[in-house]
Amino acid sequence: MTNLLLNLLWRHSVAMWLLLQSLVLITFCFNSATTCPKLESCYCQDPDKHIIRCSRMKLKEVPKDIPNNTRVLFLDYNEITSVPNDAFKDLHHLVELNLSNNLIHKLETHAFRGLNESLTVLSLSNNKLQTVKGEVFNKLKADITLSNNPWLCDCTLQNMIKELSVKTVASNDIICASAAQEEFVGKPFLEAAHKVNFCNIHKKTTDVAMLVTMFGWFTMVISYLVYYVRQNQEDARRHLEYLKSLPSKQSKSEASSTISTVV
Repeated sequence: MTNLLLNLLWRHSVAMWLLLQSLVLITFCFNSATTCPKLESCYCQDPDKHIIRCSRMKLKEVPKDIPNNTRVLFLDYNEITSVPNDAFKDLHHLVELNLSNNLIHKLETHAFRGLNESLTVLSLSNNKLQTVKGEVFNKLKADITLSNNPWLCDCTLQNMIKELSVKTVASNDIICASAAQEEFVGKPFLEAAHKVNFCNIHKKTTDVAMLVTMFGWFTMVISYLVYYVRQNQEDARRHLEYLKSLPSKQSKSEASSTISTVV
């Protein structure tokens, strides 16, 4: 009786162990399928940490099939030229985004919408950015890297840096590839900004342009008035000469009439 009971317990234990093993295997497969789906241009570097890597894939644009639970996304060393509005709007858990070493020259105003609360690190270094509106970053709380871009140091860049004043930005790495004043080309933006207010330069340039335009119009009006007065003077002179000539012609006419009468 004891042996029969032991056999039943052993068989039951084996069955339970096999069932448990099957459940673990099914759960593992299910989790692998959900956390790391098959992607067209990327792969899961670390399923447990939700790291997706799309590096060196010759991508021309941001992929649209990134899993929503992604926390770290590498899009570096590709051929992406711009980031459109809402490119990452469904990635609400994204903590780190690497877009470095691309050909990005344009960031739409709402390129990073949806990442306002989660994103802590954003890398845009080694791209083709010349100018970016401050609105692109104004709601982000991330540390942003902007080094090694061909920046145009002007009022737009100055306003963008002001928008990022509460964030950790390596502003010293922002070098002026071109500038509103040529003397600042090749120098760090912060060094240039300490010496000149680029927005004032823009305002002064606008004021000078307006003054030149107004002076041009004023000159044209004065020239027309001078021409008009001179033309009227000339017409008046001719008319006066004509009037002066009238009496002499009338006298000759009367003299001729008198001679005719005598004859």
